[in-house]
Amino acid sequence: MSFMAFLLLVVFLVWALKSLGWLRSRSPWSVHRTEKTYGFTSWPFQFGYGVKIGLFPFLLLGLCLNPLRAQQAAEVMDLEQALSYARGHHPDLKKASLEDADARWRIEETRALGIPHLSANLGYQYFIDIPTQILPDFITPAVYGVLFQEGVIPPKNIETGDGLPAQFGTKHNLAAKLELQTMIVDGSYFIGLQAAQAYRSWVDQNAEVVREQVEKRVREAFLAVLLLNSNLQILDKNIKNIEALLQETRALYEEGFLEKLDVDRLSLSLATVKTRRDNLLRSKGQLLNALKLSMGYPVEEELEVKGDLQELWQAAAEDDLHGDISFAARPLYRQLQSSVHLNELNLRLQRSGYWPALYGFGSYSQSLLANKLSEGQWYPTTVVGLQLKIPIFDGLQKRAKVQRAKLQIEQLHLQMDVLEQAIYMEVENARINYQNALENWKSQKSNLELAEQIYNLSQIKYREGVGSSVELIQAEQQLHQNQQNVQQALYELVKAQMELRYALGK
Repeated sequence: MSFMAFLLLVVFLVWALKSLGWLRSRSPWSVHRTEKTYGFTSWPFQFGYGVKIGLFPFLLLGLCLNPLRAQQAAEVMDLEQALSYARGHHPDLKKASLEDADARWRIEETRALGIPHLSANLGYQYFIDIPTQILPDFITPAVYGVLFQEGVIPPKNIETGDGLPAQFGTKHNLAAKLELQTMIVDGSYFIGLQAAQAYRSWVDQNAEVVREQVEKRVREAFLAVLLLNSNLQILDKNIKNIEALLQETRALYEEGFLEKLDVDRLSLSLATVKTRRDNLLRSKGQLLNALKLSMGYPVEEELEVKGDLQELWQAAAEDDLHGDISFAARPLYRQLQSSVHLNELNLRLQRSGYWPALYGFGSYSQSLLANKLSEGQWYPTTVVGLQLKIPIFDGLQKRAKVQRAKLQIEQLHLQMDVLEQAIYMEVENARINYQNALENWKSQKSNLELAEQIYNLSQIKYREGVGSSVELIQAEQQLHQNQQNVQQALYELVKAQMELRYALGK
């Protein structure tokens, strides 16, 4: 409900409460108490119990309800609108879009590895108890050695004990540091950057595969609803014809020209056709729900389709029926090609593990060491350097990774061969199915023309009294069946046409 509709509804409810006497007010809409009356009087209405009601509140109520009725109206879409809606709302395509965004950020993540990294550190330590270390007693032997040498005392063995305790450091330690690290030469970095870009290409191909599959499901579900609508139109037309004929038959029966059996037969035929129509109407909800699911459309909301099967059919081009097959036109094949390229880059990446890598680093720091922060002094430290990594022996781990990468490439080439055979067979079968569907449609149209002639002739004979109602009902049933056969053949033709274009990657 929109805000304006909600506001108008609140105004109407307030007025209703005042009219019933539940709210006291001296507004122009206040309740007019009169004698008890029944029924309506002159406008404005005067209901029983003396409540006068003007026209304005009813206008408010109508304005409140109009937006609600508009919201309940079903949205009508043709095939292109349904496909466009699915491209923007189907969960699988949304997921593919998120994967594409993830691939873009993966490229940025890989590129950042080759950019210098700068970091800052700040640390502070306060020693409640300064760490103590035990130093060996080197003073006592030195003093006694001098005394022994000067002859002050006679030589003897000196015991130095367990050592001398000593404390090194200050109470306050404050340090600030800037550190720079950068990659100078690393072969795996450039290959990794190419792999990240190739992965995004693979994600794009995967999005095309998903979009193609979603659109295929939408088309199939949409065609099923169009076929059902066509059958409903046929049944509605037949119901009108039978009702008109039944009315005419009843008139002739009442005049004594026909038997009651003729009326009963037509009544039974009409009831049968109406039952078929009711069954189709119930099935339509199921088909529409399947269409909504394939589109990503809310199942609880109303949806209708528009269009005609005849409008969707276009004769296949000669190249589609007899031209060369382009495997690369299929998104799935292009995605497999991207997978091969990715694994070739992975092979190069594993081989780059044998190459040395050179990194550079540098840092600058200032340290404050003091027992009192106000009396401390800063001491700088600056360091620059290089680090060269040279792989020598890793237990043959890189060799195993290289061999595995080669095997994965061979597996993908085998998959491409199988996919080529599958695409070739799919295209050939689609071409045969299309030609069969086209011939069947033409044949069913010829049969329908013949059935219409038989039905028209049966009607003439029946009205002239030389034909029976049984003959007419049989002709009507044959006509109805042939009408359905034509629509079914047209549905299969349009479906075969779409499957052919799908197989060709168009």
